[in-house]
Amino acid sequence: MANLHPADRLEESIGYRFKDAGLLTQALTHRSYGIRHNERLEFLGDGVLGCAIAQILCERFPDIAEGQLTRLRSSLVREETLASIARTLDLASIMRLGPVETSVVGGTRSSILADALEAVFGAIFQDGGFDSARRAILRAYAPSLEHLDSSESTKDAKTRLQELLQGRKMKLPKYQVGHVSGAPHEQRFRIDCRVEEFDLVTSGYGTSRQRAEQQAAEAMLEKLSG
Repeated sequence: MANLHPADRLEESIGYRFKDAGLLTQALTHRSYGIRHNERLEFLGDGVLGCAIAQILCERFPDIAEGQLTRLRSSLVREETLASIARTLDLASIMRLGPVETSVVGGTRSSILADALEAVFGAIFQDGGFDSARRAILRAYAPSLEHLDSSESTKDAKTRLQELLQGRKMKLPKYQVGHVSGAPHEQRFRIDCRVEEFDLVTSGYGTSRQRAEQQAAEAMLEKLSG
C-alpha cells in the first residue's frame, strides 16, 4: 500500500471502495474548509456506529448483562477510541481543513479526528448500506475488539470525573447546555462542564447531549491531571 494515494490507502485499510468518491471527500472535509463539510455524515455515522457496535457486542458476548454491554459500547464509541483509530488510519493526512484549523492543530485534535471517522462510516452507509458500513467498522475496530475484555470495568469520562472529585471530597461537576444548533433531526450540542472548587469550565461538542457531556468531562479530566 506504500505507493497508493492516501484516499486509496484508506479505502484499502477499511476494506471498502466508494462508488461515489465525493462522499469520501465530504466525510474528510471539516466545516472550517467549506460549505460541503462532514457534519451531516458525522451525524449519520454516529447512529450507524452505535448500532453496528451494539450488534457486534451482542454477538460476541451473548451472556453478559445489558448494563455491561452499554459500558463496553461506550468505551468503543467514545472520542478517545475513535481518535486513536483515526490516527492509525492516518486520517489527518487527508483531511481538508480551513487555514486556521490547519495552522493551530494540523488536523490532529481528537474531536476533529473522531468526527471525521464517524463521517467516513456515515459515508459508507450512504454509499453502500448498513452491511458495508458494519464490515468497515469491524475491520477498523479489529485491534480494539481483539483486546476487549467483558470482565473489565469500562468507565466513561463522566464516571471517572465523578469518582475523582468524590475521592477528593469535592462537589460533583455540573453540566449545562451552552448552545444547540441545527435542525431538530440533526442537532449539535455544546455542553459546559463546571467544577466549582477550581472555578474551571470545559466544553464538549457532539450530535447528542450525552456525547457532548462525555467530551466535556474528558476535557475536564485532562485539565485536572495536567
